[in-house]
Amino acid sequence: MLKLIFMINRVEGMSYGRFVEHHRDRHAPLFTSIPEAERYVRKYTVSHPVPAGNYPPRAYDGLTEIWCENWEDHDAFFASENYRALVNPDEARFFGRESMAVMVAEEP
Repeated sequence: MLKLIFMINRVEGMSYGRFVEHHRDRHAPLFTSIPEAERYVRKYTVSHPVPAGNYPPRAYDGLTEIWCENWEDHDAFFASENYRALVNPDEARFFGRESMAVMVAEEP
């Protein structure tokens, strides 16, 4: 299993609340609505930090996890016309790629 973890920050000028609303209520449903998500993605989640007592302040505004069975499914999903035409353009509306961190992991 290939796991992609994207730690993202909102675009400049967007409130944290608006960022969470867009990520959770607009982008996530858009992502899951394309047929390629059902075909190639095994798990998709979005998460947002909450106040956590003695832990450091949040480093990122949100996290997206995308799990694919293998690199072939990963490549097919991200190369699909629906991802490139619908999902990818929406990303620029709410998060800044320049501040994104990515972790790629594999699990047997």
